[in-house]
Amino acid sequence: MDWIVLSLCSALALGVYDVGKKSAVDKNALFPTLFLCSGIAALVVLPALALTLVFPGTARELGVAVEPMGTRGQLLVLAKTAIVTSSWTLSFLALKHLPLSIAAPVRASAPLFTLVGAIALFGEMPSPSQWAGIALILGSYWAFSVIGRAEGIHFTRSPWVWALFAATAMGSVSALWDKNLLQQERLPPFAMQVWFSIDNALLQGCLWLTLGKREKTTFQLRWQAFAVGPLLLLADAAYFRALAQPGAMVSIVSALRRTNVIVSFALGAIAFREKNLRWKALALVGVLAGLALILRG
Repeated sequence: MDWIVLSLCSALALGVYDVGKKSAVDKNALFPTLFLCSGIAALVVLPALALTLVFPGTARELGVAVEPMGTRGQLLVLAKTAIVTSSWTLSFLALKHLPLSIAAPVRASAPLFTLVGAIALFGEMPSPSQWAGIALILGSYWAFSVIGRAEGIHFTRSPWVWALFAATAMGSVSALWDKNLLQQERLPPFAMQVWFSIDNALLQGCLWLTLGKREKTTFQLRWQAFAVGPLLLLADAAYFRALAQPGAMVSIVSALRRTNVIVSFALGAIAFREKNLRWKALALVGVLAGLALILRG
């Protein structure tokens, strides 16, 4: 399947995943919810790993063989997992306290952070249209801050907004790292996804055992938490396969993947009956237009 189509499939799954994530963590204990979400994803991929270890021939015939990556590959994936686990934790924490109609557009601006990273690390110079896109996204952020103020959310003073920006920046670092793992290190996409899922569950378990004791919110077992892991697996499966294809550009894949905000915004508006949707929709158009300018440049 073409890498652009795969990127859009990833965006659709990611949009539904965002709504499930918000539903799972809203007014719920953070760390056990995170562990449950990541643990379910690990349980989904474990049979493929077990089948590969016991009956490798059968696993290859079924197309679920987990190819070996070596010690170096395992460590590289573990480093990616640490980045994503940090991003996940901050993102879930922010979603617990922010409306999805504000959080989703901020998360969708990950390509902006990727571009800023390319400027800082590689000395890249944006084109005039990319500068215009950056300005448009920043202006849209200002609009969201004005709208959020009416709901008691102050962008510059809210720790949850800053946590969301940090999570988005880490997501951009992860995207750049993924390109390196898949195109330079040539790691097999499925094996990378399997070990990432397992490592993520282990790291989330450690966070629950250490930091979970400080939580005062009671944990509620919700069915949405069981859907979050498989939805992320679907989104990442399409994403990894898109990025592994020759000629796939991480900037375009990342931008297309973040069109998930349209799905998140629409479903979130229905599911959570959020306020000021007309004005938020206009600000969202500004973010998407800014992303289009960055992509065009």
